[in-house]
Amino acid sequence: MRIVRRNPAQDPASLPTHMHPVLRRVLAHRGIEQQQIDLSLARLEKPNLADIDNAVSILHKAIVEQKRIFVIGDFDADGATSTALSVTALKEFGAKYVDFLVPNRFDFGYGLSEPLVDMAHQLGAELLITVDNGIACFAGVAKAKSLGMQVIVTDHHLPADKLPIADAIVNPNRKDCKFPSKNIAGVGVAFYLMLALRAFLRKQDYFTQQKIAEPNLATLLDLVALGTVADVVPLDDINRILVQQGINRIRKGYCRPGIKALLDVSKRDFKSIVSSDFGFAIGPRLNAAGRLDDMTLGISCLLAKDYTQAMHLAARLDELNQERRAIELSMQHEALNTLKSIRLDNLPFGICLYQDDWHQGVIGILAGRIKERYHRPVVIFAEDDDTNLKGSCRSIPGFHIRDALERMNTQHPGLISKFGGHAMAAGLSIGKDQLNDFKHIFDQTVKAIAPQDIFLNQCLSDGGLNADEYSVELAQLLKSAMPWGQCFEQPMFDDKFVVVQERVLQEKHIKFVLQHSSGVVLDAIWFNFNPDLWQPNGAQKLHAVFSLDVNHFRGNTNVQLMIHTCQRAD
Repeated sequence: MRIVRRNPAQDPASLPTHMHPVLRRVLAHRGIEQQQIDLSLARLEKPNLADIDNAVSILHKAIVEQKRIFVIGDFDADGATSTALSVTALKEFGAKYVDFLVPNRFDFGYGLSEPLVDMAHQLGAELLITVDNGIACFAGVAKAKSLGMQVIVTDHHLPADKLPIADAIVNPNRKDCKFPSKNIAGVGVAFYLMLALRAFLRKQDYFTQQKIAEPNLATLLDLVALGTVADVVPLDDINRILVQQGINRIRKGYCRPGIKALLDVSKRDFKSIVSSDFGFAIGPRLNAAGRLDDMTLGISCLLAKDYTQAMHLAARLDELNQERRAIELSMQHEALNTLKSIRLDNLPFGICLYQDDWHQGVIGILAGRIKERYHRPVVIFAEDDDTNLKGSCRSIPGFHIRDALERMNTQHPGLISKFGGHAMAAGLSIGKDQLNDFKHIFDQTVKAIAPQDIFLNQCLSDGGLNADEYSVELAQLLKSAMPWGQCFEQPMFDDKFVVVQERVLQEKHIKFVLQHSSGVVLDAIWFNFNPDLWQPNGAQKLHAVFSLDVNHFRGNTNVQLMIHTCQRAD
């Protein structure tokens, strides 16, 4: 059962009075003040990250001396966009020898590994720039340095007490970094580094001397927006500006061919794109390359110079995403069958599952699905090799999963081979022979340090709506007013309805026709409904938490409720 609670009323006095009252109420609930409504680039924080000047100096020298620069990416959407952004910017700055390497998760594993360093060295690399990785790659950085290469680490993952011996490390989560946002994604860090480099080159009169047009780095904001939303980082003030500016450019048609092609294969209109399209349409297709194949495909799509080439690559990414969905669905059925034997009131505090034929590239998605279903921190393992397992973790609000892994690693040396990540998501490796111990210790750790009230499956609502507020106009306003996302949730409302009609679609969605107490009849849909919360054809009334959406069907445009959870109502 989910507990529906309404956000406590907040005084919206600081917000403009001409603003629609529903939007005003929603923004007040999220603590937004008038100045934060302005999402212009003029409000963007300056690139004052720790060690960024050192990184800029190294890059400047490498460009002037035409050193061979390799960007070392990661195999998710954040890593792909970070890589494409860095390669694009460096070439525009005049670097002639710029390439990228991204580890195949099945051959190299995560980040700047020693085998990847060897490959870069064989290709003649003189400077390595990690993006969205590197802060935990101690052995890889040391190997690169021993081979005479320089290393700049750009990352946003949480560092350990010690840092790698890189030549420069730019990470907002360094303890000595005063940058106000600790939430920018890897692509945001890369963008800020390029902003700082451009400012330095401008002061050196570099562009005039080299007869190079000074690059407009705003052209990179489509990549920044995509990577930021797809990586599910909290949309704080700085991230909202970055995402909104990327959205603005895409809506005006100023986006790279790869993103336009990914939108087209996703059947999304670039003129009306919203932040959720990055997370639910483009991001999964881009991630599919890293999950099932090689993220080189996704990065090549983002770097494509023309639409024809980009569409060819986007079509392949779409095919991989369909394969990923099929694999995920099979794994989800198997995981749920395993958990069905456990009573809901007897679930472990921390859920840990493993099956020897599960696909390593899909365990992160499965962990997220199980976490949503059972509202517990989850670790899903897949086979890495004959003796090791690779795990992916997803957590719930109020439980810091990386800190939990660090505690386990400290209290039980040897249990975990390596780990890293964020508060809400992390990755790790363990030996196969440690699995049973890990399950027990993970459950006990969650039980020991998690506040008990976080296991209450709460759903926060922005209240109810009047009959005249169930409108296409309000739905469109709310969708486009702000870039909604992680820790800045889209407007959610709740109310009771009479069930006029319901039918199950593809055994996993429910289509409703609902009647509001005012008499207004509304279409509604619940994607991937939770059968633990709702059994179809079993109730005449329901209490739903929903967002407003617009449905275009056979030339008609109507408001539609997107149900996030519902339960029987008296």
